Formats: sequence, structure tokens, C-alpha cells
Amino acid sequence: MSRFLTPHAAKLPSTVPFTGPEALERRTGVAFRARLGANESLFGPSPRAVVAMKEAAEGAWMYGDPENHDLKQALAAHHGVTPGHIAVGPGIDGLLGLVCRLVLDPGTKVVTSLGAYPTFNFHVAGFGGVLTRVPYKGDHEDPEALLSAANSTGARLIYLANPDNPMGSHHPANVIEEMVANLPEQSLLILDEAYADLAPLGTVPTIAADHPQVIRMRTFSKGYGLAGARVGYAITNPDLALAFDKVRDHFGMGRISQAGALAALKDQGWLKSVQERTVAARARLSGIALANGLRPLPSATNFVTIDCGRDGDYARKLLAELGRLGVFIRMPGVAPLDRCIRISLGDDATLDALEETLPLARKAAG
Repeated sequence: MSRFLTPHAAKLPSTVPFTGPEALERRTGVAFRARLGANESLFGPSPRAVVAMKEAAEGAWMYGDPENHDLKQALAAHHGVTPGHIAVGPGIDGLLGLVCRLVLDPGTKVVTSLGAYPTFNFHVAGFGGVLTRVPYKGDHEDPEALLSAANSTGARLIYLANPDNPMGSHHPANVIEEMVANLPEQSLLILDEAYADLAPLGTVPTIAADHPQVIRMRTFSKGYGLAGARVGYAITNPDLALAFDKVRDHFGMGRISQAGALAALKDQGWLKSVQERTVAARARLSGIALANGLRPLPSATNFVTIDCGRDGDYARKLLAELGRLGVFIRMPGVAPLDRCIRISLGDDATLDALEETLPLARKAAG
């Protein structure tokens, strides 16, 4: 290890939270038939967004607007807030890192759920925070337990995703609103709403944009189908939104990504069509699981988490067998959630491949 690293950095593992499908393809030398593990939108982005990005590519010799002015204006109008309530960044992952940089000192207490989105934990560890992880309650994150842990530890930061990844579950708006009403005075809540565009009505809570203790995170990676463009944004009070300017990469958002996100936001008709196809694909994927003796969990996202009815070792075997047959999926990383596999939604051709291979993988897994 390089002698120039800080002692803290030297102790960190040289790993990333996810092994990408590209790495798996390089390892095996075989391309996947069905890419169903990363919760990307196989329905793709708005055709208008594609045109906008192609046009913007001719100007790729220029940096993107460091103020993200046009996109912030459009997002503010879309959400009924002011541009001062919006911070734009390279996906929710990038924004999570910026929040951790802004609010964590080494040793600062942080609360999350055991098995929840691991990139958040990655950033907390990188900035020296100390994580407390509370168990899920059944297949849901547990807001009451998160609040209890924040009170007992004095946590400065709480992370909750609604809808949730990796289980696909969600809480109705009133549960989240009650949680916000009972936040400890010292705690800032990161409410990750990456899947909000695909969630059932009544999921998105009403929270004042000026609330001093909440940062809501949204993304263009899911419903808008722009995962590769890396565009996320935070909705929060103007003081916190402005604080992002202290640490963000001011040229981190490229012109092509800005143009694509702006065009996608304007094409709400495309988002509605994706929402409709999402509902249909959930139903088909759930049917495939049931036909193979597996239990699909209710989903508020663009994936379905499937209870395999056994332990994590079996679920890992099933995941590996599907991979061998050319179908890329993922699964929760910790017990008891790891009794499940997680499969992203896809178009008919992709789900055809899953329907063909899942019985074979089940037989091979034993």
C-alpha cells in the first residue's frame, strides 16, 4: 500500500460495492443474454432525450454549465420549489458521497438498515463515520428502529430508502411523514427516493422543501432510463442545497448528461409509458417466479425480489446458475434478506430468456 495514503485510507478495502456485469463478462468470456441485475430501465430513455444528447454531443468540446442552471430551473418547476432548493450531482451515489463529506467527521455516528443500499455505507466508511445497522422488520426497513438507534447513538445522519432496495418494498407516505415529525434534533435524514417515479400512488410523502433536517434524493437512472448519464438531484432547504457548492466537482455534470436529463424531464408522456410497462413487467416476472415454486415479494420498484424459500447458500447457487446460463441478476447481501434473489424488470425478449433459464437454474441448484 502506498506510503502516501492517510492511515484511515490505508485501512479501507480496495473494493467497490458492486461487481458489474461487464466485469463478470470479462471473467467468463461470455456476454449475458439478459442484463437483469443492476435495476437499469430496459425500456430505455425518452427518444427526445436521445435526440437531445446526440445534438449535445457536437458540443462535447465544451464543459457543461457548472451551475446546472437550466436543469435546476426545470426541476424546481417540476417539484414546485425554487431553484435554491435543488442540488444536481452525478447520480444519487455521487450526492451521497458529497453529503457524507459535508456532515461527517471521523467517528461521527450514522444509522442505516442492515442490508440496505451498500453504496451509502461505502461513503460513510470513506469519511470515517461509524455505522449502526438496524435489522429490517420483515421485508421492510424499520423507521421506528432507525429513530430509536439515532436517539440512542446520537447519530448525525440517518439513511432510509423508500421504496427500498434490495427488497422492493415501500412504506406509505404517512409512515415517512411520521418519521420526519419525530427526527431527533441532532439528526439529518437522507430520504433516498430513487424509485419514487415507479412507486404506487400514496408512496411519496409531503415534506416541506424548507425542512431543516431532510434531504430527498432523486435520480434520472430509473424511471427516466438514463443510468449511464449519471444525473441525480437533491431537494432540500436552501442552506443545505447551497452547501453542496462547497465540495462538489463544478464541472462534474457533462453537457450531454444535462441535455438528456432536461429533455427527459420534459417528456412526461414517456415516463407514463414506462410506468405502465413497469406494472405489466412486474406481473409477468412475478408469474415466472410463481411457476417455478418461488415467492415474488410485492414490488414498488423496477425490480422484483423473489423469496427462494431456503437459505442464502441456495440463493447464491441459483444466482450463479442463472449467470452461467447468461442471465445477470443480483441478491441481497446479508441474512435473512439473502434468502432472496433480485431481478430487474425487462422487455418481453429479456423476460423470455429468464422464463427459459430459471427452471434449468433451479434444477442445477438442487
